[in-house]
Amino acid sequence: MFAKHENFINRELSWLKFNSRVLGEANDQQKPLLERLRFLAITSSNLDEFFMIRLAGLKHQLESGVNKIDAAGLTVEQQIMQISEAAHAMVKEQYRHLRSILRNLEQDEIYFCDVQEIKGKDKEWLDNYFHHTVYPVITPMAVDASHPFPFLANRTLNLAVTLRRDNEISMAVIPVPGGLPRIVAIPGNAKKKRFVFLEQIIMTFAQKLFYGYKIQDMAAFRITRNADLSIDEEDVKDLLAEVEKSLRQRKRGQAVRLEIAKSTKPDIKEFLIQALKIVEPDVYEISGPIDLTCMMKFVDLPGCDQLRYIPLVPQMPADLVGEEDLFAVIRQRDILLHHPFESFRPVIDFVRQAATDPKVLAIKQTLYRVSGNSPIVRALAQAAENGKQVTVLVELKARFDEENNILWAKRLEEAGCHVIYGLVGLKTHAKMILVVRQEESGIKRYVHMGTGNYNDTTAKIYTDMGIFTANDQFGADASGFFNVLSGYSDPPVWNKIVVAPLGLREKIESLIDREITFAQEGRPARIIVKMNALLDKEIIMKLYEASHCGVKIDLIIRGICALRPGIPGVSENITVRSIVGRFLEHSRIFYFSNGGDEKIFLSSADWMPRNLNERVELFFPVDDERHTERIKGILELLLKDNRKAYVMKRDGGYRRVDRRGKGINSQSWLMELASQAANVPEISLAQRLKPMYRKDL
Repeated sequence: MFAKHENFINRELSWLKFNSRVLGEANDQQKPLLERLRFLAITSSNLDEFFMIRLAGLKHQLESGVNKIDAAGLTVEQQIMQISEAAHAMVKEQYRHLRSILRNLEQDEIYFCDVQEIKGKDKEWLDNYFHHTVYPVITPMAVDASHPFPFLANRTLNLAVTLRRDNEISMAVIPVPGGLPRIVAIPGNAKKKRFVFLEQIIMTFAQKLFYGYKIQDMAAFRITRNADLSIDEEDVKDLLAEVEKSLRQRKRGQAVRLEIAKSTKPDIKEFLIQALKIVEPDVYEISGPIDLTCMMKFVDLPGCDQLRYIPLVPQMPADLVGEEDLFAVIRQRDILLHHPFESFRPVIDFVRQAATDPKVLAIKQTLYRVSGNSPIVRALAQAAENGKQVTVLVELKARFDEENNILWAKRLEEAGCHVIYGLVGLKTHAKMILVVRQEESGIKRYVHMGTGNYNDTTAKIYTDMGIFTANDQFGADASGFFNVLSGYSDPPVWNKIVVAPLGLREKIESLIDREITFAQEGRPARIIVKMNALLDKEIIMKLYEASHCGVKIDLIIRGICALRPGIPGVSENITVRSIVGRFLEHSRIFYFSNGGDEKIFLSSADWMPRNLNERVELFFPVDDERHTERIKGILELLLKDNRKAYVMKRDGGYRRVDRRGKGINSQSWLMELASQAANVPEISLAQRLKPMYRKDL
């Protein structure tokens, strides 16, 4: 009954709906203009990754003769067709929003100019810029019998040029230099900020690259390639070397998308289709500048603070206000951190203090994604140089962070750290730090566990939770966890934590089963789940069973959700909502009413097959009553959000939550609540969350 195709939503189409919600933020008239532009850039970046990984994977399946049916009843071929239709519509909407934003920016004296309209001294400046800055780095490439179509790197912008000499037509390609600014400021006007795109400058002066030929036509284009890594870990002797080899292969993957200027004449378009061996549905004709990810840097334009959000100032957690000795505070009580509303600095300080504390004997940590200039990695290196025993698991296969992680792994090894790369066939996605300290009473273990990466940059824009604890049972679990990762130890019997892929699926199902039992006994039964994605078919069917038995289930799923709510007799007790706002909702929180003995867990894992079956993940309880009350309040606040929340309909589409009544923007509330708690730490955040209805912030 629960396994019918019509009870599920296709993964890829669900993701595209999520990206549409992100795109919707670019059309929010209440949002500062440059922030709207930022969401356009985010949407484009998301689409790039989708094409490079998800669509590329489907195309590879089809080429390999695999056309299996997914949980929603779609074949691979049907998925590709529906993806193409939805993605083309999304791109058109992107550029409608772009034109609207650019028109509005002109009211603030910010102009994107057409090079052809620039005259006088400004044209002279552009001429000089081309000859002295652009021309020296340009390499025009002929395409003919002796010059085959050049290899063009993934996601690079290029110009295709049709040339005429006498009665002969020739083709050439000009790669747009990636080392130069894509958006060029025209100097000389104090009041107006004027900009042109680099490719327009090149097109204006390109004739000077082809003496003896006449340019007949020119068009900007961009290629997206298959960027998925294929690593057979079973036969690999050196994982580091194998990942480095695969990264080189990634750059040469098969083209899966061609973006080209809409005004392009058919001969250039056909030439590129043939050269890249793609089909017409993979061609995206763009009505504007290709590749809006370039706007990610532009939105930080100096002197335009009024067009951006007021900067967030992350607060010190109330438990740590005025405290200097982290270890002393953690010995007294567990500390809950809620980023970005509360500062990530205590996590950095935790490792820094451990690195210099003479009582610390060892530090062990997992690293999945870190920033480009990570203070945590520097502190780990310093700890090793100070003679501490430092063990770091660096996940080399963290998608699109492989090169960064390889660099850090080598630097940590040079500093004297023991660097390990995890278990064969599994990505290590768990987030844990263990500090072992010699104290008067004996060995004491301090642990940090979280829902997000140890990345000080993303901690400012991703919502995540973490806990510091000196609980002996967590400490013993942490030691056992790292022994499993670094050696040949079988998993022990855990005291507190649950670890995927051994046991997490079973734990989730048992927690749901317990709610089912309470519902069948006529007792209150409720589940609240906050995650990034819900895709696992078996878990979804277990949620359907719970709903059928009367369990009330509220799902806060930011992105992919394959579950379909509101089906009579199946999911009528389930609601699904997605919050898309200023910060990326990234925390994984799980609430079970448990017959009145409420249980709350945090985790690094979403409920997806890859997290439950193919990754090392952590799932751990929140034991401190202060923190459980606080997290319950946060969950209820998220469920009451009527400014940034979308509710999924039975057909899989989404609608904005009804905005009537008191306005609640959950992220804005949490910013203010964190600020108030830091200034008056004796009043807990849990207490401050109780008055739920306040003015919209």
